[in-house]
Amino acid sequence: MEESIKPLDPIALELGPLQIHWYGVIIGLGALLALFIAVKESERRGLHKDTFVDLVLFAIPIAIIGARIYYVIFQWDYYSQNPGDIIKIWNGGLAIHGGLIAAVITGAVFAKVKNISFWKLADIAAPSIILGQAIGRWGNFMNQEAHGGPVTREFLEGLLLPDFIVNQMYINGQYYHPTFLYESLWSLVGFIGLMLLRKANFRRGELFLTYVIWYSIGRFFVEGLRTDSLMLTDTLRIAQVISIVLILIAVGVIIFRRMKGYSKERYLDESQ
Repeated sequence: MEESIKPLDPIALELGPLQIHWYGVIIGLGALLALFIAVKESERRGLHKDTFVDLVLFAIPIAIIGARIYYVIFQWDYYSQNPGDIIKIWNGGLAIHGGLIAAVITGAVFAKVKNISFWKLADIAAPSIILGQAIGRWGNFMNQEAHGGPVTREFLEGLLLPDFIVNQMYINGQYYHPTFLYESLWSLVGFIGLMLLRKANFRRGELFLTYVIWYSIGRFFVEGLRTDSLMLTDTLRIAQVISIVLILIAVGVIIFRRMKGYSKERYLDESQ
């Protein structure tokens, strides 16, 4: 049976020499849905309807560049010998942590220029960001990447997965953990949780920081199953180290802002 299994075609459409890859299509769709949700919520929170449209015009391309630079830096042994591959993001190789760092910096600069609270923007964006991550992981699925270690077909079927996922996890004669799916589901649960927490009227900034903590916890454990991790040393996975650092920073910022009285405003407050 395994010999007859063919992977899904990673190319969605070919127009002459132009190839449109599912990886880019899925990430693009995730970004559009995330933007739609953020725009609707920003209007409810008293911001101009174009605020997030203006923001993503800068944030998305900068985040993609940041995600790629981050990945290339930690795979420099390969890319130094194959510089032409650096721009081939359609083959995968976008590090979420690099994109997140770039997006946060862009958001902070944007908020400063527009005289809007960065924490207000970040809180509104948090559910959209994690939803985009949940959807984007399916781009990795189409590329048969971001998977875990070897497993049996019986193991995958025991997870009650549909055949198209089980079959796509058959790579070069071996089945693998669908770690893309684990992280996608973790992020989807995080999205639902953040949408519900909006009604709890958290202190400003803490919805975004909750996102950072939630995502980092899931990423830490999922990363431990992966076989393609970017490595800091022979034994330290970069994503796990960054996840721990982000959790500590997020918790520290929550405590610091509360101690200093910087988080008196609430999520539902209308002030800018």
